[in-house]
Amino acid sequence: MAGRDLGVSDWLSLDQPRINRFADATDDHQWIHVDVERAMREQGGPIAHGFLTLSLLPRLQDDLLRIEGADKVLNVGVNKVRFVSPAPAGVRVRLRQTVAAVEARAGGWQIISDCVIEGEGLEKPLCVAQSVMLALPASDAVTAVAA
Repeated sequence: MAGRDLGVSDWLSLDQPRINRFADATDDHQWIHVDVERAMREQGGPIAHGFLTLSLLPRLQDDLLRIEGADKVLNVGVNKVRFVSPAPAGVRVRLRQTVAAVEARAGGWQIISDCVIEGEGLEKPLCVAQSVMLALPASDAVTAVAA
Protein backbone atom coordinates (compact mmCIF):
# COMPACT_ATOMS: atom_id res chain seq x y z
CA MET A 1 0.00 0.00 0.00
CA ALA A 2 2.89 2.40 0.72
CA GLY A 3 3.69 4.50 -2.33
CA ARG A 4 0.25 3.99 -3.83
CA ASP A 5 -1.22 7.02 -5.59
CA LEU A 6 -4.88 7.20 -4.59
CA GLY A 7 -5.71 9.79 -7.25
CA VAL A 8 -7.91 12.82 -6.70
CA SER A 9 -11.12 13.40 -4.75
CA ASP A 10 -14.28 15.00 -6.03
CA TRP A 11 -14.40 18.79 -6.12
CA LEU A 12 -15.77 20.65 -3.09
CA SER A 13 -16.74 24.34 -3.08
CA LEU A 14 -15.13 26.83 -0.70
CA ASP A 15 -17.95 29.35 -1.01
CA GLN A 16 -18.44 32.45 1.12
CA PRO A 17 -21.17 30.92 3.35
CA ARG A 18 -18.77 28.05 4.26
CA ILE A 19 -16.02 30.60 4.99
CA ASN A 20 -18.40 32.62 7.19
CA ARG A 21 -19.48 29.51 9.13
CA PHE A 22 -15.84 28.61 9.75
CA ALA A 23 -15.14 32.16 10.92
CA ASP A 24 -18.05 31.87 13.37
CA ALA A 25 -16.90 28.46 14.62
CA THR A 26 -13.32 29.64 15.23
CA ASP A 27 -13.93 33.31 16.12
CA ASP A 28 -11.53 34.27 13.31
CA HIS A 29 -13.38 37.14 11.63
CA GLN A 30 -10.38 38.78 10.00
CA TRP A 31 -11.58 41.05 7.18
CA ILE A 32 -9.59 39.18 4.52
CA HIS A 33 -12.03 36.29 5.02
CA VAL A 34 -15.42 37.80 5.84
CA ASP A 35 -15.60 41.46 4.76
CA VAL A 36 -16.42 40.90 1.10
CA GLU A 37 -16.58 44.59 0.13
CA ARG A 38 -13.26 45.51 1.74
CA ALA A 39 -11.58 42.35 0.47
CA MET A 40 -12.78 43.12 -3.07
CA ARG A 41 -11.41 46.64 -2.79
CA GLU A 42 -8.06 45.80 -1.21
CA GLN A 43 -7.11 42.34 -2.50
CA GLY A 44 -9.49 41.34 -5.28
CA GLY A 45 -11.81 39.32 -3.05
CA PRO A 46 -12.02 37.35 0.18
CA ILE A 47 -9.90 34.28 0.80
CA ALA A 48 -10.65 31.16 2.83
CA HIS A 49 -8.87 30.53 6.10
CA GLY A 50 -5.87 28.24 5.64
CA PHE A 51 -7.13 26.12 8.52
CA LEU A 52 -10.52 25.78 6.80
CA THR A 53 -8.75 24.35 3.77
CA LEU A 54 -6.77 21.98 6.01
CA SER A 55 -9.88 20.96 7.97
CA LEU A 56 -11.42 19.56 4.78
CA LEU A 57 -8.84 16.74 4.68
CA PRO A 58 -11.05 14.10 6.38
CA ARG A 59 -13.99 14.88 4.08
CA LEU A 60 -11.84 14.81 0.94
CA GLN A 61 -10.02 11.65 2.08
CA ASP A 62 -13.37 9.85 2.31
CA ASP A 63 -13.47 9.92 -1.50
CA LEU A 64 -10.08 8.21 -1.78
CA LEU A 65 -9.46 5.80 1.07
CA ARG A 66 -11.68 3.22 2.70
CA ILE A 67 -10.23 1.14 5.51
CA GLU A 68 -11.87 -2.27 5.60
CA GLY A 69 -12.12 -4.02 8.95
CA ALA A 70 -11.60 -0.85 10.97
CA ASP A 71 -14.02 -0.21 13.82
CA LYS A 72 -12.79 3.39 13.98
CA VAL A 73 -10.24 5.61 12.30
CA LEU A 74 -8.64 8.35 14.36
CA ASN A 75 -6.93 11.46 13.02
CA VAL A 76 -3.68 11.34 14.98
CA GLY A 77 -2.09 14.45 13.51
CA VAL A 78 -0.86 16.38 10.53
CA ASN A 79 2.83 16.79 9.69
CA LYS A 80 4.62 19.25 7.42
CA VAL A 81 1.64 21.58 6.87
CA ARG A 82 2.24 24.45 4.47
CA PHE A 83 -0.29 26.90 3.07
CA VAL A 84 1.26 27.42 -0.36
CA SER A 85 -1.21 29.87 -1.86
CA PRO A 86 -4.46 31.59 -0.82
CA ALA A 87 -7.82 30.01 -1.63
CA PRO A 88 -10.11 32.63 -3.17
CA ALA A 89 -13.72 32.49 -1.99
CA GLY A 90 -15.76 30.42 -4.42
CA VAL A 91 -12.90 28.20 -5.58
CA ARG A 92 -13.50 24.47 -5.86
CA VAL A 93 -10.92 22.29 -4.11
CA ARG A 94 -9.90 18.66 -4.34
CA LEU A 95 -7.35 16.39 -2.70
CA ARG A 96 -4.53 14.52 -4.42
CA GLN A 97 -3.33 11.79 -2.04
CA THR A 98 -0.51 9.25 -1.96
CA VAL A 99 0.02 6.70 0.81
CA ALA A 100 3.53 7.29 2.19
CA ALA A 101 3.65 4.56 4.84
CA VAL A 102 1.55 1.95 6.61
CA GLU A 103 2.89 0.71 9.95
CA ALA A 104 1.57 -1.56 12.70
CA ARG A 105 0.79 0.62 15.73
CA ALA A 106 -1.20 0.35 18.98
CA GLY A 107 -3.16 -2.74 17.94
CA GLY A 108 -4.03 -1.27 14.55
CA TRP A 109 -2.41 0.43 11.60
CA GLN A 110 -0.93 3.91 11.30
CA ILE A 111 -1.45 5.30 7.80
CA ILE A 112 0.65 8.27 6.72
CA SER A 113 -0.43 10.01 3.52
CA ASP A 114 1.06 12.83 1.46
CA CYS A 115 -1.76 15.25 0.72
CA VAL A 116 -2.00 18.11 -1.77
CA ILE A 117 -5.13 20.27 -1.74
CA GLU A 118 -5.58 21.86 -5.15
CA GLY A 119 -7.76 24.76 -6.26
CA GLU A 120 -9.53 24.48 -9.60
CA GLY A 121 -7.74 26.57 -12.22
CA LEU A 122 -4.95 27.61 -9.84
CA GLU A 123 -1.32 27.02 -10.74
CA LYS A 124 0.00 26.32 -7.23
CA PRO A 125 -1.52 24.04 -4.59
CA LEU A 126 -3.43 25.65 -1.74
CA CYS A 127 -2.07 23.40 0.99
CA VAL A 128 0.35 20.50 1.31
CA ALA A 129 0.47 18.28 4.37
CA GLN A 130 1.10 14.77 5.60
CA SER A 131 -1.89 13.24 7.37
CA VAL A 132 -1.48 10.61 10.08
CA MET A 133 -4.41 8.29 10.83
CA LEU A 134 -4.75 5.31 13.14
CA ALA A 135 -7.12 2.54 12.06
CA LEU A 136 -8.29 0.35 14.93
CA PRO A 137 -9.93 -2.98 14.14
CA ALA A 138 -13.22 -4.39 15.29
CA SER A 139 -11.49 -7.74 14.79
CA ASP A 140 -7.93 -8.81 14.01
CA ALA A 141 -7.84 -7.68 10.38
CA VAL A 142 -7.55 -4.15 9.04
CA THR A 143 -6.86 -3.57 5.37
CA ALA A 144 -6.43 -0.18 3.68
CA VAL A 145 -7.88 -0.07 0.18
CA ALA A 146 -8.55 2.66 -2.35
CA ALA A 147 -12.16 3.90 -2.27
